Amino acid sequence: MPPMAFIGVVTKVGCMNKTATVTVSRHVIHKITGKRIERTTKILSHDENNALRLNDKVLIRNCPPISARKRFKLEKILRSPETERELAHAPTAAQS
Repeated sequence: MPPMAFIGVVTKVGCMNKTATVTVSRHVIHKITGKRIERTTKILSHDENNALRLNDKVLIRNCPPISARKRFKLEKILRSPETERELAHAPTAAQS
């Protein structure tokens, strides 16, 4: 399999140990109408440290099969709303 990397959003986490469901979106053009349509794919990815949280934007890369449905590993967390919120509230707590 050629090396593939996708950027997606974590939609489900915590149900399975060391596993997160990442939704990857892409846009295609409809053959007849010519309009853009969003197509999504749900991919199970391996998260060794259970570091992912809901709505994180992540980069996943393919790897040899880890289980029956897991073929991708977490490469990098690009953006995490929870850590951004904590960083935004940290300076206000330090000033008080």
